[in-house]
Amino acid sequence: MKILVVSQYFPPENTPIPSAVAHGLNAAGHQVRVLTGFPNYPTGRLISGYRQAWRTHEQVHGVDVLRVPLWVDHSQSATRRALNYGSFALSAATASGFARGADVIYVYATQMTPALGPWLWRIAGGAPYVLHVQDLWPDSITGSSLVGDGRATKIVETLLAPWLSAVYRRSAAVIGIAPSMVEMLAERGVARSKLHLVYNWADESQAVRPADPALRSAPQKGTTILYAGNVGDMQALEVAVEAAHNARDARVRLQIVGDGTALGRVKALVHTLEAGNVEFRERVPQTEMARYYEEADYALVSLKDLPAFRGTIPSKVQSSLAHGLPLITTVQGDVRRIVEDAGVGHTADSDSVSSLEQAFRKAASDSAETRRLMGQRARSTYTERFSRSAAIAAIEGVLMQSAHSKGQR
Repeated sequence: MKILVVSQYFPPENTPIPSAVAHGLNAAGHQVRVLTGFPNYPTGRLISGYRQAWRTHEQVHGVDVLRVPLWVDHSQSATRRALNYGSFALSAATASGFARGADVIYVYATQMTPALGPWLWRIAGGAPYVLHVQDLWPDSITGSSLVGDGRATKIVETLLAPWLSAVYRRSAAVIGIAPSMVEMLAERGVARSKLHLVYNWADESQAVRPADPALRSAPQKGTTILYAGNVGDMQALEVAVEAAHNARDARVRLQIVGDGTALGRVKALVHTLEAGNVEFRERVPQTEMARYYEEADYALVSLKDLPAFRGTIPSKVQSSLAHGLPLITTVQGDVRRIVEDAGVGHTADSDSVSSLEQAFRKAASDSAETRRLMGQRARSTYTERFSRSAAIAAIEGVLMQSAHSKGQR
């Protein structure tokens, strides 16, 4: 097939899924092109070595990549973030020539705006498109601090809902990343015949974990809980800081690796509480993350309790499981069920300091043998449910099926 991948993010930005899809499909013998923006995520600053232009072509491991301009931003300003999302959507939509000849279009929908071009092209007789939904819109927007009061939320929902409905209706297929997300999409009117479940996967080049459990700290020496990733409003890390501070007598140590729009606020809370058992590390390259996984006893996965998040599985779940690292999570819905059913860690209620403190204390009381067994189950759970090879094959199958609907609009 001739496949066009549309994604606002692409390496050198740390967004492994669209890259893995593009290169995996290319390795399978398909002709793959990528339409993306100029790299600036997650800092909101253009990555060194790039200068924006109307069109810039690259060849990346046999894949033709076209970059189009966008408003560079990753701030907490609703206006500037809307410009970032909207500018890429409009800019990409003008690249219809680059999309010409494609049999099918794969849209990486962290936000839904990259679907604007494929939707317009489909109306005009272009190729069918497949949406790989990572975050449910408008929920992930209206639930964030980008949108203020209830009136603003209503305005955003009123503006986005009709267009989102049209985008889903025109799509050839929709991929959800968790069972609850698939059900929520069906409830919102997406035909069940279009819906497919494909779990995300980890960067498996970094997912080899040494088998020697001695690399982790012994329980009597304290318990290291690692949070690695975006430090934003949705992650609710203030709750984790307070819970860790309250559990300091259990020798709990919370390590936060990463940055984001809420980092300053979280650091300020640590200073106010004088939480000496909470420490920070700046964002590190993915290639260096294995060391942090090796030194940790548990990985923390936290999100606010919003309906949309009950149907999502943050990428750090797969990364932690792939490294054989047990989880502590406040994410309700599918993530909580996975952790409890597979026996790969501890769960807590969202937005509850006391519940998360209790989970931290349980983790601290686990024996070395209990931790070793949870680590084994974590790795096997990843292999059985979240492998990259199985996911790419499933996506390829959805794209092939969708390509056959080329004449149906």
